[in-house]
Amino acid sequence: MEQSLIEIDSSTWQLPATKQEWIDALEEGKVLHFPNLAFALQEQERQFLRPEVLNPKSRNISLDAQGRLKGALDDGATQAGLTAMMGRFRADAEALIGSLLPQYMPSIRWAPTSYRPTVVETRTQSWRADDKRLHVDAFPSRPNYGERILRVFTNINPDGVPRVWRVGEPFPVVAERFLPRAKPYVAWQAKALAALHITKSLRSEYDHLMLQLHDGMKGDLEYQKSSDQLTVPFASGSTWVCFSDQTSHAAMSGQFMLEQTMHLPVAAQYRPERSPLAVLSKLTGRQLI
Repeated sequence: MEQSLIEIDSSTWQLPATKQEWIDALEEGKVLHFPNLAFALQEQERQFLRPEVLNPKSRNISLDAQGRLKGALDDGATQAGLTAMMGRFRADAEALIGSLLPQYMPSIRWAPTSYRPTVVETRTQSWRADDKRLHVDAFPSRPNYGERILRVFTNINPDGVPRVWRVGEPFPVVAERFLPRAKPYVAWQAKALAALHITKSLRSEYDHLMLQLHDGMKGDLEYQKSSDQLTVPFASGSTWVCFSDQTSHAAMSGQFMLEQTMHLPVAAQYRPERSPLAVLSKLTGRQLI
């Protein structure tokens, strides 16, 4: 499974050059690992490396494109400092993706920046929401019609504690394993979910199948234990990038991480035929959106 992780030796967010082999690896669902690429915290920002900055009612702290902060304690100085810190990380992530994947930049839709100060291994969640189980990202209320989910992660733990992931099988293998178990798509049910505002828009067959893969993986405990997988401790001061809708992954432990999500149309990829939409369309033999 070592081939699922590609190491890139860079300590600067603006890469001097990219390589086609890195782009190919990413679009195949592999993880690009930058072991020496750290986000430089300013001295006054170290005060935010404590879980108490998170509002107890929130899972994470997020900063949207308009500079609105959500999920943090209602304290003016804390909110201003977190906004500045997370804004700088967003700029670093943009520099990295712009230099690594220049073809993507005109088409990227930027999602909120996230700060996750809590301890992963002590979170109590339902089995569907438990990210310690191998899964590919799919969201019940937010259909995306095949749009890609690209993410940049950085471990900023001040005590050197790694962020431990498991990285699983390639997406085509996952799809071939779990697609036969998927419940069939029912159009009237999708329309009812949209009419009741349970989903933000009409759930496509693609979105339905991705949820079936997500739930099938998480619900199969034998698969979680025995499938082909690699345990990766991402060290503090390191960064990694993947398509989280394609890379089978599980976050097992760690604390204090910054994350930037970007959405990308399939057509903007270098090789669109590698996308989950293309893989599922080929396996089912029909148009899914």
